[in-house]
Amino acid sequence: MTALKRLPGVGPRTAERFAFFFLTQPASVCRELAQAILRVKETVGFCKICFNLADEDLCVICRDPARDKATVCVVEHPRGISALEKAGGFKGVYHVLLGALSPLDGIGLKDIKIAGLLERAGSGLYREIILATDSDTEGETTALFLSRQLKASKAKLTRVAQGIPMGSHVEYADQATLARAFEGRREV
Repeated sequence: MTALKRLPGVGPRTAERFAFFFLTQPASVCRELAQAILRVKETVGFCKICFNLADEDLCVICRDPARDKATVCVVEHPRGISALEKAGGFKGVYHVLLGALSPLDGIGLKDIKIAGLLERAGSGLYREIILATDSDTEGETTALFLSRQLKASKAKLTRVAQGIPMGSHVEYADQATLARAFEGRREV
């Protein structure tokens, strides 16, 4: 159960349920799952351009000729791409940092994938750079650092809007969310 608890979102009770499930299954089911995990680990890596998950040198998005290569959206992790792609609407490319700046945790510039982004931005490759890092302290720190570094590029620099989620009520939103919602308001 200790190994199962290392999985994100898996606490002691869920780990126990998984363990009992595996114990009641034939060995072939457990072997199939183990082999699938190993196959993913051995065949999936990172795109050499954007650092998204890829089973070739370039990810499926960087290989897509229909994508707008002059518009890049910067995210912290590949799961950010997944969320944005499910939402639809964005037709550009991405850059995955594989983390966020966090001096308290010892995560600095050398620990995340910033260099390639700065190089491509400096070469004039991008028309717009959209910062879509998380709205936590680390994400905000990273966005602030990137905005300062990218000011010299000729690209339009934007940050994704943040505010009140659809379906929620204003009275339940925290003060920071409400302040962001007012800052990001737009004309209707």
